Amino acid sequence: MCTKTEENIFLDTLMAQDRKQIVVFGSIVHDLISYTTRFPRPGESIRGKSFQQGAGGKGANQAVAAALLGARVSMIGKVGDDIFADFNLTSLKKAGVETAAVQRVAGSTTGTATITVSEEGGGENSIVVTLGANMEMSPETADGAEAVIAPGGILLCQAEIPDAATKRALEIGRKHGVTTFLNPAPGDPAMDQSMLAFVDIVCVNENEAEFITGIASPNPAEAEKAARAMLERGPRVAIITLGPQGCLLAEKDEGVITVSLLPGEKVAAVDTTGAGDCFCGSFVALLAAGIPLKEAAARSVKIASISVTKIGTQSSYSSRAELIAVGRGELVEGI
Repeated sequence: MCTKTEENIFLDTLMAQDRKQIVVFGSIVHDLISYTTRFPRPGESIRGKSFQQGAGGKGANQAVAAALLGARVSMIGKVGDDIFADFNLTSLKKAGVETAAVQRVAGSTTGTATITVSEEGGGENSIVVTLGANMEMSPETADGAEAVIAPGGILLCQAEIPDAATKRALEIGRKHGVTTFLNPAPGDPAMDQSMLAFVDIVCVNENEAEFITGIASPNPAEAEKAARAMLERGPRVAIITLGPQGCLLAEKDEGVITVSLLPGEKVAAVDTTGAGDCFCGSFVALLAAGIPLKEAAARSVKIASISVTKIGTQSSYSSRAELIAVGRGELVEGI
């Protein structure tokens, strides 16, 4: 387990041998997005206002969000042998993500997400995901990628591939002293919680927190109870994102738990798709650069808030240069 410093409790590990590389072990999904004035009712067809396609998947989204801020990122994942594969690989490479460990699966399809974004509710969305080649991820995939995971500074995982694959990747990360970060999203009540024993940092939203702990988090007080319950399962840091309210950060050091509520920013949201992924990718990029935990989380809340003011998923994420250009350079200072 990593040791604490005054700046960042994972800094010793990250700085040792220049271990700033972020390794993402997760999903790659092609997004098909329709924008509407409202969600259709069951059995109803409505006209959309516009449509766009884009690269997505929780793993790829988080990899891109981190790379755009200047982090060194390698992606481990799988795509099909269809036209969506090339689109998504190109998007990853354009953002600066290393894709040598992404495999094409013959006879399989690249994962797809059919997304509806409604003007009602400030850009809320509903999503149907067909995971395709992502379901070919396995413990053997993780074993085969050990040479990629081992020298990393942070291993970033999600829950959009089989649990057995994710757990094995986390085990390998722990074996090699890599800081392990799990975003168990999309939430699944049947998630294999034994993998939390290999996790340093767990980051969830309110629903995912409830799936893991059984504690609903409608407000910060209940979120704190859920965060403390997650820390009992193995992680040293638990983060619960609270949408417009920001996030709650709980850190455990030698049995003492420190809890911080980090407020969000008021923005005019138009599309919330991928905001959680933006937070996670931004957070690990800042952490890998040596930014203190609380500061990294506070900045990531604001970076994610900016993303919901733009349409799309990866296309809504800001680069380091873009944030500086719009006067938000303080968010990427030190990277």
